[in-house]
Amino acid sequence: MSNLLDSLRDDHETPLSRLGSSKALYAVTDGEMSGDAVRAAAAAEATAAADLFEWWGDDEANGEASTLFSDLADTARDHAETVGADPAGDEPNVYDVLAEFETTDGRLGGALARALVSLKTVEQMVGFFIGDADPKAADTFRTLKSDLQDQLDELDAAVDELVEDEAVAREAADAVVEAAYDDYVETLEGMGIKPKNVC
Repeated sequence: MSNLLDSLRDDHETPLSRLGSSKALYAVTDGEMSGDAVRAAAAAEATAAADLFEWWGDDEANGEASTLFSDLADTARDHAETVGADPAGDEPNVYDVLAEFETTDGRLGGALARALVSLKTVEQMVGFFIGDADPKAADTFRTLKSDLQDQLDELDAAVDELVEDEAVAREAADAVVEAAYDDYVETLEGMGIKPKNVC
């Protein structure tokens, strides 16, 4: 495991725990918490990821990173199709932040943090469908979870191998986690819910 992933988890322990709570799922579904709303939120995230990583794959100067981003785009496109729903809601705010990264180091750090945050959300989605007594959907989202864990491992290795300035990667990763957390807080507060109690 890279130092970056370790320190990212340690330094953002509280925001990441909240992003992995049931309230986070309530936020991404705008309080609907139905199977259709969960699928639509997953489709929106995966579609945004596919578009971003496809662009990075075409634009990236580092050949290994370019291939990795293209692979991430393909997986995200598969996820968008697999969940079987049209994307709903606005593109998650983290993609505005990710779109600003122009260096290989920044993009790898940002992609690592995106995988970490997305994995938290998908874990909650698996739990939702288990609780909803929908084993087929739970299995579908377990596949997404497994793919995201693989991506996190691949990006962790890529950070170790390809990043030249870890401070740049770290700054990008911090910005992504902070954007995801800010989005979570603002969404819940907009619904009149206190975001800081983990449930």
